[in-house]
Amino acid sequence: MAFVERFFAFFGKKFLNIIDIFQGFGHFWIFQFKLLPLYIKPPYRIKEILKQMEIIGIGSIGVIVLTGTFTGLVSAVQLFQAFEQFGAQNLMGFPIFISISRELGPVFAGLMLTSRAVSAMAAELGTMRVTEQIDAMDTLAVNSKKYLLIPRIIATTLSLPLLVILFDFLGNLSAYLISVYALGINETAYLNTIHMYLKLSDILTGVFKGFLFGFFIGMIGTYVGYHARGGARGVGVATTTAVVYASIVVFVMDYFLSSLFLIIGW
Repeated sequence: MAFVERFFAFFGKKFLNIIDIFQGFGHFWIFQFKLLPLYIKPPYRIKEILKQMEIIGIGSIGVIVLTGTFTGLVSAVQLFQAFEQFGAQNLMGFPIFISISRELGPVFAGLMLTSRAVSAMAAELGTMRVTEQIDAMDTLAVNSKKYLLIPRIIATTLSLPLLVILFDFLGNLSAYLISVYALGINETAYLNTIHMYLKLSDILTGVFKGFLFGFFIGMIGTYVGYHARGGARGVGVATTTAVVYASIVVFVMDYFLSSLFLIIGW
């Protein structure tokens, strides 16, 4: 009997955890739908949005520069090893460009923004929640959601596509430099493959992903931080939760968006 009780207790807890996950998912979307009118309702707090763009976007440039540069270098080295076996190393310009622009740029930029900015966002809002600063703001008739959440979500949504463009540029530039000057790829052949096969949609796809990734990770970071509970430990849990959930969403959305673009031929 003791074994049976432990067996059902174990799976009962797992079942309750699954229910909690679905409840949390539902609460998240209900909260986001309630936020929708606040995006168009004045005041628009442009200064706060620009301030958050400076913190989130400009503050992330350093890590984007490093990540984009070394991503391009690694991509060139790895593809060179594969293409060299078929004697097609002079054709690797376009595969590198499209892989960085369509996939690596938005995904890596989204992950870097998540680890650097969204974590800080969740920690900041969580600290304000557990120290009752948000409650005080609501008491003073200031809409805390409008003042704290909307500018951060908008700033993340606008910043990430710009960081994706920067990532793409640095990644492709570093891949070109190491391919031509270190791996001995013919410069004209490298650039010709890009010129012949590149389409505008190859660049816009990554930028569009950046908009959606920025919007969703901004929503996750602000939601988790805004609802933090439990003092200092709760802030730490909220920060970790925001980073994990936002990172998972980036990968899941990337798959579905890539599949959609493949179906519609974009």
